[in-house]
Amino acid sequence: MTASSSALSEERAAVADACRRLGAEGLLIGTAGNVSVRTGDLVAVTATGAVLAELTPDQVTVVDLDGTLVSGTLRPTSELDLHLGVHRRRGTGALVHTHAPMATAVACVLDELPCIHYQLLALGGTVRVAPYATFGTPELAESVLTALDGRGAALMANHGAVTHAATLDRAVEHALLLEWACGVYQRAAAMGRPRFLDERQQRAVIEAALARDYGTTHPVAPAASGSPVRPVQPVRPVPPVQEGQR
Repeated sequence: MTASSSALSEERAAVADACRRLGAEGLLIGTAGNVSVRTGDLVAVTATGAVLAELTPDQVTVVDLDGTLVSGTLRPTSELDLHLGVHRRRGTGALVHTHAPMATAVACVLDELPCIHYQLLALGGTVRVAPYATFGTPELAESVLTALDGRGAALMANHGAVTHAATLDRAVEHALLLEWACGVYQRAAAMGRPRFLDERQQRAVIEAALARDYGTTHPVAPAASGSPVRPVQPVRPVPPVQEGQR
């Protein structure tokens, strides 16, 4: 097996794994939805008509950036134009398209999902809703590309949701985060008028996250049993002793 074919096999398996996870989370129902990942000038993408929650690597097709079949025996998803459009414009990365229930419901009502929680800043903040167009059409692909500009996610009016990230794992996490945020919005709206984070509050969150290296693990110093655990402090050099201080 060549290095190239080995890489394609790994990507096809990863796409199948991602689909099964999304299915287990309830974001993919039956054959509705599609997932892809780009490696170099090739894209591994789900086949049309496959049951995504049970997807196997042989149900993932490999195409080039023009859509020409490179590997696999099944026709790629009907949303191939959307996937290739994003991959051509954004370079390497992965795309997840779902008909997740919360996200789809919000996309049937709103023109954009406001920044209802600071975790949406991981997607770029406010999530735009691309205007409705028939599935699989160039018009839909173009409107979603526009909605994704500067964002990690977009909603599709009366259709579903799309997330994009540098890695497949991150694109899946973005899809889960978007579904969670849409659920929070729906529950908040049912109780009253939701509050949203304004630009000043969003900037403050970004500054705090950068200062604290938010979202990453940090080691702590060993502590005796029952003692509070304290973060490891950086070692600072001891200043030289000055004449007269001895």
